[in-house]
Formats: sequence, C-alpha cells, structure tokens
Amino acid sequence: MGFLLNDIATELASYQAALDTEGPERLAEIEDRRAALAKLVRKYAPSIDEVLVWAEEARKRFLELQDDSTRIEALDAEVTRAEADLVKQAAAISKIRKKAAKDLSARVSAELKALAMADATLVINVESGGQPGPYGADEIAFLLQPHSGAPARPLGKGASGGELSRVMLAIEVVLAAVDPVPTFVFDEVDAGVGGRAAVEIGRRLAMLARHVQVLVVTHLPQVAAFADQHIRVTKTSVRGDDGATATGFTSSDVQLLDEGERVRELARMLAGQEDSESAQAHAQELLDDAKLLPQQA
Repeated sequence: MGFLLNDIATELASYQAALDTEGPERLAEIEDRRAALAKLVRKYAPSIDEVLVWAEEARKRFLELQDDSTRIEALDAEVTRAEADLVKQAAAISKIRKKAAKDLSARVSAELKALAMADATLVINVESGGQPGPYGADEIAFLLQPHSGAPARPLGKGASGGELSRVMLAIEVVLAAVDPVPTFVFDEVDAGVGGRAAVEIGRRLAMLARHVQVLVVTHLPQVAAFADQHIRVTKTSVRGDDGATATGFTSSDVQLLDEGERVRELARMLAGQEDSESAQAHAQELLDDAKLLPQQA
C-alpha cells in the first residue's frame, strides 16, 4: 500500500510541476483565442457559425476577384446587353404610350364638349428619345387647345381655374375605373356655366362618384341635385359689444340636409325663395331627374 501511495505522490508532483511551467502560457493562449473570436463576431456576424458562413462566401468572392481581366470583360458584356435591352423596352413603352395618349386625348376631348368646352381639345404629347430611366425615355406634356386654329398650350398656362377643374373632371371620368385616387375635391368646376352644361357636369360628377369619393363645392342647383349627400355651409357675422363688425367675429356652420331640407335649399339656390311652391316643384324635378340621368351614361 505504501508503494502505491508513493507512486501517486510522484505523479501528482510531476503534474504540478508541469502546470507551473505550461499553465500560464496555455491560459493566455486560450484568452487570446477567445478575444479573437469575440472580435470576429462583433465585426462580421452575430454568431461563430454565421462568421464561418461569411468566411466561406468571402473566400469565394476573393477567388472571383483573382481573375480581374476576365471578370471585367464579362461585366462589360453584361452592361452592353442590359443597355440594349433597356433601349428596346423603352421603345416598346413609348409605342404603347403614344397609342394610349391618342385614345385618352380623344375620349377626354369628347367629355369636354359636354362640359361647356365644346371646341376644346386635350393634346397629349409623348416625345421619345431621352435618356432611359425607371419610367422609360419619354417626355410627356398635357396641353389644351381652346378652339380650332389656336395653339395648344400647357394646361398650367393655357387654362383658367374652372377650365382646369373641368379638364381634370373629364380625365377622371374617363379613368375612373382604373385610377387609384380615393377622394377628389372640386371647386369652381362649374364656373361660368349654367343650364344644360351644368346638368352634364353634375351627371359626370355622379358617374365619377360611383368609383371614388367626390367632394364638390358648388352654387349651382343643377350640380347639387346629383349629390348623394347635400351639405350646406353657412357663415354668420356677429357684431361686437360696441356694434361694430370689426370687433366681432365670423362663424361657419355645416349642416347635412335631409330630403325635405334639400328641396328647400335647391329652391333657394334656384330662385332665392325656398318657400315658393313653384321653386320647390322645380327643385323636386331636378332631384328626380338627377336620379335617372347618371344611369343613362
């Protein structure tokens, strides 16, 4: 038994001596290794496994870059093919646009004739040949020719506010089924018109309202009669304590009208006499006709 204890003591002493000479160096080596791994994780990926994946991809990329001249030639050829394809596709888009522009121009011009712009023509110019981009290589301009023989001018320069509203209304009526705009607000769309033209404007606004929400500011009963909901806006001025308006204030009120109130309001808009039986009868006739006219489009 004593001999076994002596052997064990000798082995332990030898192991302890080895630890004393190699232990600090091995520990420092492990710590350095851990620090290097932590640095890789911070710089390249969240985990060691992902660092290894990144390293493999980087190695492949490095091998690709070794043969620079061949790679450059291949890239140049790819760019040339892409440019040729881009020009080809831009030309195809231009052809489609020109055809669509001609059709849209004709359909919008037909609508304008019913909106008290009988001689007006919408002209859509599609000029190709520019630098291709994300939307092709065309320069597109919308112009308005007010009457035959007159030069077509850009919409922003050759049309009044009311004409612009009517052109926009005509465009939106034509594009209503495919236009993604959810709400339209029209102000002065009926400026300078009356009679049959006002009825046509109201009818087209009702047609547009089948697809989107339409808000219209109008003083014409022929237009207001086509509304699904009629909202009356009133303004009231209150004088100050000294009797002067300047020291008072002005308030606005909004009221949603029911069917009976609509008849009285339309009668007021027609003749200024909301209590007149003949004016109310005419107002009711406008409402009845408005329910039928949109269906005839």
